[in-house]
Amino acid sequence: MLESVGVEPPDEAAYRALLSAPGCSVADLAKRLARDEQDVWATVGRLEKLGLLTTTTEQPVRLLPTRPDVAVDALVAVRRAELDRVRAEARVLVSELRAEERHRPENLVEVIVGQEAIAARFAQLLDKTREQLLVLDRPPYAAEIEKSDASVRDLLREGVVIRGIYSPDSLDVPGGIDEAYSAADAGESSRVHPRVPMKLAVFDRTAALLPLAVEELVDSALVVHPSALLDALTEMFWLLWDQAVPVVPASLDPLEARLMTLLAAGFKDDAIARHLALSSRTVGRRVAELMDTLGARTRFQAGIHAQRRHLLDDA
Repeated sequence: MLESVGVEPPDEAAYRALLSAPGCSVADLAKRLARDEQDVWATVGRLEKLGLLTTTTEQPVRLLPTRPDVAVDALVAVRRAELDRVRAEARVLVSELRAEERHRPENLVEVIVGQEAIAARFAQLLDKTREQLLVLDRPPYAAEIEKSDASVRDLLREGVVIRGIYSPDSLDVPGGIDEAYSAADAGESSRVHPRVPMKLAVFDRTAALLPLAVEELVDSALVVHPSALLDALTEMFWLLWDQAVPVVPASLDPLEARLMTLLAAGFKDDAIARHLALSSRTVGRRVAELMDTLGARTRFQAGIHAQRRHLLDDA
């Protein structure tokens, strides 16, 4: 378990044995581990250097293990600092790369294979985002939704501007509507569009992540670096943004706002009724009243008219 923070398996085994026998001597620990006493002294030295144990001044020397939560937190902090230094050095190396090398075709698009690798790359790109994140949201999802949402909330707290366009499918997953409104309440600028063509995330206008297949979750994705392709993907987002309807209500009451959002997303009356806990007859009546009031011929048009009249506004 501790190998990832710099503790070798034999040393971890000694630490675990010591946790069940705090205060024992080196000789006692050597017997417990069935190891040579001199070898255990070397282990004790390494564990003490890592902060996993302390030794007493009395004779024979007694070994006192550090509480695991305290010790591991300290090791994680050290490893995180080391990784931050490596990351900073990597940025220096990129800046030293000749411009013509950075713009070689093979360096403009990066192929990621494997769902875990995709989720890790997404998390890495999120961690480097400092100004703006643009997202086209539609299932299926490679990363755990809860973990991804927590990372996005962290960016919002850091002042990053986040704009998301939701597809009807993303709102239709269990809890999807509530999550969209929760994100909006947290500060995300959220909109809904009935035809989101693909999943996409654009990070600070310096990189975009998108899957190789649109309709299904596959084990491959693309990271697009600054290029005409990245510019085109960003422009596509803004074109969809202008057509989309805001999720966040302003002067409308919450029920009316959600009804308008689901209407614009293309949901049928039965689906709207299910999401809003209303009868289909009530939904049909309210939809008809809204469309008549707004002079709209289609449901999405009703959402557009509502937006133009400022019945719905971004947060």
